[in-house]
Amino acid sequence: MTDSAQDQNLKTATVTDDMLLILPVRNMVLFPGTVLPVAINRERSLAAAQEAVRANRKIGFLLQKDPETQNPGASDLYRYGTVASIVRYVTSADSTHHLVVQGEKRFRVLDFQEGMPFMMARVEYLPDAPTHSNEVEARALNLKRQASEAVSLLPQAPAELANAIQAVESPATLVDLVASFMDVKAPEKQQLLETLDLRTRLDRVSELLQKRIEVLRLQRQLEEQTRDAIDERQKEVLLREQLRQIRKELGEDGESGNEIAELREAIDKAGMPEEALEQARKELKRLERMSDASAEYSMLRTWIDLMIQLPWSKLDNESIDIQHARRVLDEDHYGLEKIKRRIIEYLAVRKLNPQGRSPILCFVGPPGVGKTSLGQSIARAVGTKFARVSLGGVHDEAEIRGHRRTYIGALPGNIVQAVKKAGTRNPVIMLDEIDKLGAGIHGDPSSALLEVLDPEQNNTFRDNYLGLPFDLSKVMFIATANMLDTIPGPLRDRMEIIELTGYTEDEKVQIARRYLVKRQLEANGLKPEQAGVTDEALLQIARDYTREAGCRNLERQIGAVLRNVAVKIADGSATQQTVDVEKVRSILGAPRFESEVAMRTSVPGVATGLAWTPVGGDILFIEATRVPGSGHLILTGQLGDVMKESAQAALSLVKSQAERLGIDPALLRKSDVHIHVPAGAIPKDGPSAGTAMYTALVSLLTGRTVANDLAMTGEISLRGLVLPIGGVKEKTVAAHRAGIRRVLLPARNRKDLEDVPQSVRDDLKFVFCEHVEDVVKEALEITLSATPINAAA
Repeated sequence: MTDSAQDQNLKTATVTDDMLLILPVRNMVLFPGTVLPVAINRERSLAAAQEAVRANRKIGFLLQKDPETQNPGASDLYRYGTVASIVRYVTSADSTHHLVVQGEKRFRVLDFQEGMPFMMARVEYLPDAPTHSNEVEARALNLKRQASEAVSLLPQAPAELANAIQAVESPATLVDLVASFMDVKAPEKQQLLETLDLRTRLDRVSELLQKRIEVLRLQRQLEEQTRDAIDERQKEVLLREQLRQIRKELGEDGESGNEIAELREAIDKAGMPEEALEQARKELKRLERMSDASAEYSMLRTWIDLMIQLPWSKLDNESIDIQHARRVLDEDHYGLEKIKRRIIEYLAVRKLNPQGRSPILCFVGPPGVGKTSLGQSIARAVGTKFARVSLGGVHDEAEIRGHRRTYIGALPGNIVQAVKKAGTRNPVIMLDEIDKLGAGIHGDPSSALLEVLDPEQNNTFRDNYLGLPFDLSKVMFIATANMLDTIPGPLRDRMEIIELTGYTEDEKVQIARRYLVKRQLEANGLKPEQAGVTDEALLQIARDYTREAGCRNLERQIGAVLRNVAVKIADGSATQQTVDVEKVRSILGAPRFESEVAMRTSVPGVATGLAWTPVGGDILFIEATRVPGSGHLILTGQLGDVMKESAQAALSLVKSQAERLGIDPALLRKSDVHIHVPAGAIPKDGPSAGTAMYTALVSLLTGRTVANDLAMTGEISLRGLVLPIGGVKEKTVAAHRAGIRRVLLPARNRKDLEDVPQSVRDDLKFVFCEHVEDVVKEALEITLSATPINAAA
């Protein structure tokens, strides 16, 4: 309502001296002689308060019969109240209005006035009762004594309250002050306000206060009983003991006991070993005496819950069927015959000797060759649970062994969490990317894994959070890694290494046809009858659009081809489409990779080497050229120290054999030789490019070109010996993938051909070399002449 409307209403109504502004209040009774704060937010109450402040009028407070009534009328209010003067009017920052009022005297409502924007009533002011009576004085003294005792029993009672009570002289003021601060309900206070006879009011307040004193005495007694029941070292359980005593007095002591009884029953059923069972029962007794509001209570309860949930004695029934396991492995993976054979051997031993210790297998190979999925296949073949623990980037020992449970937010290690998640003591747990563990200021997690991965020790693995040994001997651990070099020696020694190499083109086509196309059809919402990819198209994708050891990029490219088909089917331009070689080119564009061997070896001074990388093998080109100079060697291509030493050895060997190779020694003294390995942004190191560097130098200085279908690998010595190297399988697969037809290998690597896939062995011709004479004879068709007589000089 606007101010003009309020003024108009005031003009139409006659305000007399016996009329009083009324402010309804909830759950609060104002007594004469007391000062109280009042918060107001209702419109009519705000209007009444503002009018009282504006006109410097007093205001009357009446209690609502029902505190839930939002807009009370005359029938909703008690008839007796207290008139008060406004000491202060405050509006806070959140637009809440507050009054500080002082009660003055009682009044009784005669009738309410209508037509006002706020409540007004015609009232009768009630005089104070006479206080000069022996009975009244005696009752006042007794009430003052009771009030002092009650204040002394209150916890943290302000001293000013006791002083204020003692300073009151008037019995009427005393009884109203005590009634104002007494902890009773609003209707009871309203009865006290309406009791005009002072002696009766004193008796009623004294009676209520005596009941309150009895409650406070009982509370004090409970505190003393509790304090006597506990030891000084157990002060932290004070609140819990108080609560127990109160529940005992009230007969409500069953709820907590039921919870503890349930935990005790669960501990007995968990199948823990004797040491763990004894510790769990001991901690449960501590929990029973502890307050549920303390931080240690939550920590201890979490620890007990973990102890109950761990599969201490639960073992899944392993239904090991060797034929079924073979079918599962063949269904999930193509090729990998050596790995499958080792897995079948492991399952056969486990079937014949269930009590034996499980070996730790470590699958090592480039990304995308199926290491992680092999673990899932093993779990499916055995019929047990599978859990995966990612170790990539883990640099805190507590991630393996867990945190000590004394710390806030402590957790068990990843191993115990994986066993808990599996719900059995004999799951298959895959430790993924074990070669990417780090070490930081919080310890070395690879050292923490030594106990986990030792079959002789892991039956008593101790997690810091549990604080108890846990048997991991029935767990089958399978680790995966891309490379072995970054795995510490002691950790590598505890595992049986099984190497997975890259796939050949034929294997990739088979994998794509059996698994990848089916998976991408489902991922793109296509049905087999709507889309397909020919084997020739798959071969082209693998050869011209991917260059990798695994199949991840191949699957991405197949997905790109099938998404193109999905668009056509979705827009209705086609109902079925089979992707062939021509459509692959139109969808994926120009080939991203092509054979550079013929182009790179079309001039003298270029040789093709074979390199090993963490993601599989690759071909490596060695280029050499000669510029006028003084016999210096220039090396470029971001080569490591070992590779630089191989280049120095190759040049020294060429110089020592110059006459036998038909090279003019003066040419070497007057020229600088520059050896470059392209792809300079990629670091390269290792001795296995020695034969390729030697061949490139001989090709440069003799003017002969190296055969474009030939690649080589091997370390050389200054005596001209070809020394063995590693990674034969990866290198030969890379050579086959690049279109090489002949591979020169050190003679001492002949035994490593057993690991090379049969299809690669059938397509490649292997030449084994013991001396550099064999290398240049095969690569450059040069036969070294007899050693000159003065060659040793």
